[in-house]
Amino acid sequence: MAMGKRKQHTQPPLFVVTADIPETPSHPFYRKLNEVLAAGDFDRMVEGLCARFYEDVMGRPSIPPGVYFRLLMLGYFEGIDSERGIAWRCADSLSLRTFIGYGINQKTPEHSTISRTRRLIDLETHQEVFQWALKLLAKQGLVEGRTAGIDSTTLEANAAMRSIIRKDTKESYEQFLIGLAKASGIETPTREDLAKIDRKRKNKASNDDWENPHDPDAKITKMKDGTTHLAHKAEHVVDMQTGAVLAVELQPADKSDHQTMVDTLVAATENLAAVRDDERTADCVHEDILEEAVGDKGYHSNETMLDLQTMGTRSYIAEPDRGRRNWEGKPDARDAVYANRRRIKGAKSKRLMRKRGELIERSFAHLYETGGMRRLHLRGRANIHKRVLIHAGGFNLGLIMRQLTGFGKPRLLQGLAGPLFALIWRLWIVISAFGGALAAEDRRFGLPLPRRLAA
Repeated sequence: MAMGKRKQHTQPPLFVVTADIPETPSHPFYRKLNEVLAAGDFDRMVEGLCARFYEDVMGRPSIPPGVYFRLLMLGYFEGIDSERGIAWRCADSLSLRTFIGYGINQKTPEHSTISRTRRLIDLETHQEVFQWALKLLAKQGLVEGRTAGIDSTTLEANAAMRSIIRKDTKESYEQFLIGLAKASGIETPTREDLAKIDRKRKNKASNDDWENPHDPDAKITKMKDGTTHLAHKAEHVVDMQTGAVLAVELQPADKSDHQTMVDTLVAATENLAAVRDDERTADCVHEDILEEAVGDKGYHSNETMLDLQTMGTRSYIAEPDRGRRNWEGKPDARDAVYANRRRIKGAKSKRLMRKRGELIERSFAHLYETGGMRRLHLRGRANIHKRVLIHAGGFNLGLIMRQLTGFGKPRLLQGLAGPLFALIWRLWIVISAFGGALAAEDRRFGLPLPRRLAA
């Protein structure tokens, strides 16, 4: 066979007949996912929810709601961090064009159209789409809702620390330091002088004094690696039986876990109540919604224990070592804390703690590491929360896909050939070793060898 060479300066055709375009099979994952969405009447549902956001008089061409939400799901499944990247990827891929319902002769949505649609459709509608995915999950028996684990993680904001300004005077950080230097008697301070003054200051990065003008919702906080950035806090509630995400809230990063726990659990309760209120899924969820809650030391406080007791939720919250405590005038808090302390010493609590770490960290890894949202490209808590909700909905749909096909993400199919070849190779080694052992036994007893082994 002669080697082909790339032709230089090829004149592209002026017109292409549709019948001449080669048809290739679409990605099996997205083909099956579209079947799942169609079975749940996804397009009709989101069109009904979003009808009030669309005008009858045509202006700039819009994208249908079903296409918009599919595009955000692609950000999760393909691990694309920005909406600009989603638009580029859809323009290049025939499989993704098929998934969102665009032909080869149609122009795919631009990133500006995607972002404008996101801004126009409110947060509550995105929340309803997340609840729809939860109902679909309940139909498959993947939501129990009785025992839930809760945890949070930080997301780096699309805002730089060097851009922060004073809330009162609107001065930049450098201007503020220059003012301090002049007040201390240094008329023309150098960078070394400013660094020296800044080093001696206490509480120099307080959220009470500083903000970023481009993203006021972002808060100064310490990240997991010890560095200080402007960030947001994502908090998950996960079903401890199935790993389904029951709620995802975007909280201020400067609020501690015990301050935001109740709000996030209430959001999970509302989502489960929406599943129970739907006649199609009323019997798919456990009667005792959020009967048990599991959390780490960051969620332990007197107020949290009392709130969970009021909600009728048994707590399995790890307790930090605070030494001997004074309970004078706090009998209710004492009883709630002691009851939680007795529960966390049991074998059930230890089992739940291990399982919580596994399931919640898995959701964090899928949504923010491989899902591409650890470093944000959006500003404003509402905008970020919209994308996080659809990412979490995609994660839940991935659980259905894993049940139906064995794969929760399309990229898992790419590495299937390698493990399959390795399995065949190991089986061949085992069969060869077994055949060699039989041949040795035949030689030992003087039996004639089969022709294949003798050769």
